[in-house]
Amino acid sequence: MAGVIAYMLLVTETGKEHEIIKEVRRLKGVTECRAVYGEFDVFVRLEVDDLTALDEIVTQVRRIPGTIQSTTLVGSP
Repeated sequence: MAGVIAYMLLVTETGKEHEIIKEVRRLKGVTECRAVYGEFDVFVRLEVDDLTALDEIVTQVRRIPGTIQSTTLVGSP
C-alpha cells in the first residue's frame, strides 16, 4: 500500500488535455488520470511511497508542455 495518496488538478492549454493525459498516465505512481469539466481540465490520482516521491512526480507533471497550472491535494490518513 502507498504511503501517500494525492490528487492533482490541472489547467491545460485549450485542446491539450488529451495529450497531457497520455503523458501523465506513463508516470510511475499515477493510478488514475482523466479529463474533467469545470474549472480544471485534468484529474490525476497518485499513490507514492513518501513526500519525496510525490515532489518528483508533481515536478514531472508540471513540466509537461501545455500544463498551465496545477493544484496538489495530499490525502489525510
